[in-house]
Amino acid sequence: MSTSIRLAIDVMGGDFGPRCIIPAVAHSLRQIPDLQVLLVGDAKQIEHLCNKHQLPSGRIRCIPTTQIILADDPPASVLRGKPDASMRVAIQQVRDGHADACLSAGNTGALMVLSRSILGTLDKIERPAIMAALPVAGKTCYLLDLGANVDCSALQLVQFAVMGAEAARELSGLSDPRIGLLNIGKEVNKGSQRVREASELLRQHETLNYIGHVEGDGLFRGDADVVVCDGFVGNVVLKASEGLASYMQAELRTALRANLVLRCLSPLLHFALRPMIRRHDPGCYNGASLLGLKGVVVKSHGGANEDAFSAAIDRAAQAGRSNLPQRIAHRLGMRPAGSRDTQAQ
Repeated sequence: MSTSIRLAIDVMGGDFGPRCIIPAVAHSLRQIPDLQVLLVGDAKQIEHLCNKHQLPSGRIRCIPTTQIILADDPPASVLRGKPDASMRVAIQQVRDGHADACLSAGNTGALMVLSRSILGTLDKIERPAIMAALPVAGKTCYLLDLGANVDCSALQLVQFAVMGAEAARELSGLSDPRIGLLNIGKEVNKGSQRVREASELLRQHETLNYIGHVEGDGLFRGDADVVVCDGFVGNVVLKASEGLASYMQAELRTALRANLVLRCLSPLLHFALRPMIRRHDPGCYNGASLLGLKGVVVKSHGGANEDAFSAAIDRAAQAGRSNLPQRIAHRLGMRPAGSRDTQAQ
């Protein structure tokens, strides 16, 4: 059985493509000794950048492709066209057992559509969901869905809770994660009919530690370990929190430059505040898991820089190592075909 973690990376995805991704891979290979990487994309660019950044040949393999899925490609069109697109081929490596996880910074809609088509969804899961980690109250909170499903039924929200709870158990080591349902108030009669129905189903669920409704401020106080919502609300929360973090960092820099005394003290202040700034840097939490698939797929932010993409590699490796699809399927009472321990020989 293979002891390394094998990651297929769509090198052509994202705003910066290979010139950002290859250096990030070089950094991650130094940090993760058992990481093996399949670089999927334009062979000439990959070879040139691998030589430039001195990637170890024994731990990487190039899978050449000739097509790229663009940011404005309609998700439905990628199913019929671009059979040799780097994103599609990277996902196929997971399906065929050559990789334990796939990572792409490309078109989110296309990634979801192709992942569902190529890998399939777990039984009892109607729709996959996108889950990411947020820094809250000195720890991590997992939020889903983040945009895969704009409109969700009550049953789908319950399925998100089951998937999120299992992911939190594995990724954060929590034995009994607290599950909250994002709402406009804590009272049971608050929120839409769909949210109230989901809350009732969650209260009746025997294996979930459901704590009830969580308001927006409670999310960042750390009231729950996993917070569930539909994709429209989740994406707004994610983008708003990322924007707020960037805004506060810019305000801090402006304040330090505005005063002579603070400018003199700025090296000391930067040193003292560095842990806090890093803890709230969105790039450090880059890498959102697509849960509910029969394989591990992780989405990086399209605008990720080298450090942020390295963080996504780390999360993809962790998710692939833990074999989340198998664990979620077990929680749902079945076992997915093609799980890592049956593929890695």
